[in-house]
Amino acid sequence: MASVPKQRVSVIGGGGNVGAATAFSLIAKGVPAEVLVVDVVDKAAEGQALDISDAAFMMPGICRKGTFKEAGQSDVIIVTAGARQQPNEPRSALIDRNYKIIKSIMDSLQPIKQTAKILMVSNPVDVLTDIAQKTSGLPRNQVIGSGTYLDSGRLRNALSEITGVSPTSIHAYMLGEHGDNQFTGWSSARIGGRPLLEHPKMKEIDLDKIYEQIQRKAYVIIEAKGSTYYGIGICAATIAEALLNNTNQVFPIVNYVEKFGCYLSWPAAIGCDGVEQSFDVKLDSEECKKLDSAINAIKEVCSKYN
Repeated sequence: MASVPKQRVSVIGGGGNVGAATAFSLIAKGVPAEVLVVDVVDKAAEGQALDISDAAFMMPGICRKGTFKEAGQSDVIIVTAGARQQPNEPRSALIDRNYKIIKSIMDSLQPIKQTAKILMVSNPVDVLTDIAQKTSGLPRNQVIGSGTYLDSGRLRNALSEITGVSPTSIHAYMLGEHGDNQFTGWSSARIGGRPLLEHPKMKEIDLDKIYEQIQRKAYVIIEAKGSTYYGIGICAATIAEALLNNTNQVFPIVNYVEKFGCYLSWPAAIGCDGVEQSFDVKLDSEECKKLDSAINAIKEVCSKYN
């Protein structure tokens, strides 16, 4: 029998669509880790783990159902569990419900491995990452969120269609809050070392229309099939892979930025210690105003959960 990989990644909420897509993505990407599927609904976790394990027979990783205690001793803990916003429910009520869920999860994980990294995927991710850090007891650099990584991927896909350049060669970010207060960092966007907006095919493009397209895409998917999970699943798996393999890749993720005094979606290099460094981003005056709005909105909510 093959040996169990030395690294472990646990997916909390793995019985659901987002959690299962994340666990499957870890296996499909060939991450050499033991992937634990953990969920309060034991049967759902078992079913997803058994199904995903069938895809692992030619991969270096393995997948099985795990417990919260086992998850607490993982190298990377990915949290996809959380309450969904109900029709006409205010955002404040959703956060209150998710605060209780996240606190309960962190309590169930104790004692948490001191070198563990927590990756929050549950929404509203900026606020819940702050709550996870406070309730887990881990240092800020070891608790991050998926943030605007997926939104930035959608942006790069859209720009690729316009410019004819691979999305991986376009450096452009959605920044701020993952939600109503996110914005596009057009001033910092680059392609081939030059400002993106100087590209000939960007001259007549309606930038607001691109932004609206990115903002609406999740709603279009949800209206068509009920929920989104493949995109965020591969994003979460890619971030986890970077944490395990110490790649120091830069992602627009939720991380604590000292000069702003809060968690928000901002470019950071991540490795085996979590956030290795955060970066300054060139913004114009209008983008700075949008950044301030995002920071104020996040701080206002987070202050209620000290």
